[in-house]
Amino acid sequence: MRRRSPRRFLGVLAAATVAFTLFSSASTAGAADTASQAASTSSAARSADAAVQPLSTSTPVVFVHGYTGSASNWVTAMSVFRLNGWSSSNLFAYEYDSYGNNITNAQGLAAFVNNVKSQTGASKVAIVNHSMGGLVSQYYLKVLGGNTSVSHLASIAGANHGTTYAGACLIYTTCQQMYPGSSFISQITSGDETPGSTQYATWYSACDGVIIPYTSTRLDGATNNSVLCQTHIGFLADTSVLGEIADFIAS
Repeated sequence: MRRRSPRRFLGVLAAATVAFTLFSSASTAGAADTASQAASTSSAARSADAAVQPLSTSTPVVFVHGYTGSASNWVTAMSVFRLNGWSSSNLFAYEYDSYGNNITNAQGLAAFVNNVKSQTGASKVAIVNHSMGGLVSQYYLKVLGGNTSVSHLASIAGANHGTTYAGACLIYTTCQQMYPGSSFISQITSGDETPGSTQYATWYSACDGVIIPYTSTRLDGATNNSVLCQTHIGFLADTSVLGEIADFIAS
């Protein structure tokens, strides 16, 4: 058997060693490139996610009370919103004449929102309403074109399609407008109930007792949330529901 020359054997071994080194270096470089590309892609994805982040706790919130209500109705709600990151300087309560006319009340809301936008520098606000405040808000967004100034609308036990409970106070124009089948109700419910790019959501309960039928609060095109059992006034102190609304507006 012919023996290989030691010199030739060492030459082959050296060549193999060089090839292995080059291969290892290429593999390492390729892995580094892949890791770098992955990191770059991940960074780009994070940047894209950040770029599309919607409105958050910097959005001014305008609270609109119900029939015979006032700004004091929103003490608990404002506390919940502050706990969820809002500054007191971005929380506002609109008051109106419960016994007047909801068209006038909606016009007043339009002026109030414009003042809030001017004061805060925001291009849009969020609206949270309760009971008859739903009618005032819906007229503002739909008939007066307020949806262009409202990012989110949350209606809590809103009388959005009227309530037969209003039959007890029909001596007042606002109650006439709040009664099911009124021309006012027809105007705000005909066609698109959730106009514009505004995000709409409602919260309602079979235990309401004032909004009759209780499903009157629901809006076509909105995210409608049925609460297991909550009274009409109880909603105003329901920190769970109020927390959900804060999350909705921040999302």
